[in-house]
Amino acid sequence: MSSDQRRGTSAPDSNRRTLLRLGLISGVLLVLVLVALRLLPGSPLASNAAARWGEPTGGPGATAGPSEQPTPTPSPSLPPLPVAPTDVDVDTDGWWNWALLDTRTGTVTGSDNMDETNPTASMIKAWIGADYLRRAAEQGQTPSDARLDEVSIMIRDSDNNAASDLYKVNGGTASIRRLISTCDLTDSSPAPDGGWSRTALSARDAARMGACIADGRAAGPKWTNWLLDEMRAVRGVGNFGIRKAFPPQVQKTIAIKNGWVDRTPEQKYTVNCLAVGDGWTMAVETRYDINLGYTYGAKICEEVAAQLRTD
Repeated sequence: MSSDQRRGTSAPDSNRRTLLRLGLISGVLLVLVLVALRLLPGSPLASNAAARWGEPTGGPGATAGPSEQPTPTPSPSLPPLPVAPTDVDVDTDGWWNWALLDTRTGTVTGSDNMDETNPTASMIKAWIGADYLRRAAEQGQTPSDARLDEVSIMIRDSDNNAASDLYKVNGGTASIRRLISTCDLTDSSPAPDGGWSRTALSARDAARMGACIADGRAAGPKWTNWLLDEMRAVRGVGNFGIRKAFPPQVQKTIAIKNGWVDRTPEQKYTVNCLAVGDGWTMAVETRYDINLGYTYGAKICEEVAAQLRTD
């Protein structure tokens, strides 16, 4: 008996299986060749429906369907503000600058010299009040009615005695250093004599201070709305400048704090204006001959705001 017979397989059966295996291998190779020819560019068997680089599926001239060319989602746009940067021209021989800040984006625009500083006079009282209120809340204290009245008359009526008292409570120049760090100011500094009235603030930094008050960093979450309401309630001789450039129904929505003082040693009048609106802040600073009086600077503030109005 042969070895093949001992394994139970005859020679003819083995040959048939070998032929079948060869046939299967040949068939697989043929299929692969046909597929390759179908995908090969320029081949007679190439598919006309094959996608080409830079063309939509379906060949030249085919139109992509919605799923292949989605409609881009438009970027959300912010509604226009009632103010916008533009070229501002004021007829005066004095010094002045201005800055406008979009509180929604943080964008600051202004005059070429918006980084130059001016003594603040009473404009700094907005920060003095905010600093006092925020620190009281941080220490878990509720200001007495007498203290709140002091803040109120300092803002509404620009009371200097109240400002000096609260400035002392705040730590004097330490309060101005907190203003610079809290509100991210870049141009400003405390007064050399340590007083509040000669704090050096640029128009750009004044606008930033206004944004700092509006967003709650200055007065804190507990007192921000209260302070802004006090600034909207400014009355008497201090109610001038930027918001006067707007219609009466809009004026009452704009929070302000102005500063004005005659500087006898320099023979200069200083008038500064700060306004906080919905989505924007604006600052105008002026310095000019002392004989022109404070209404001269007040008019410059109003004129700048009128030119920046968009409506």
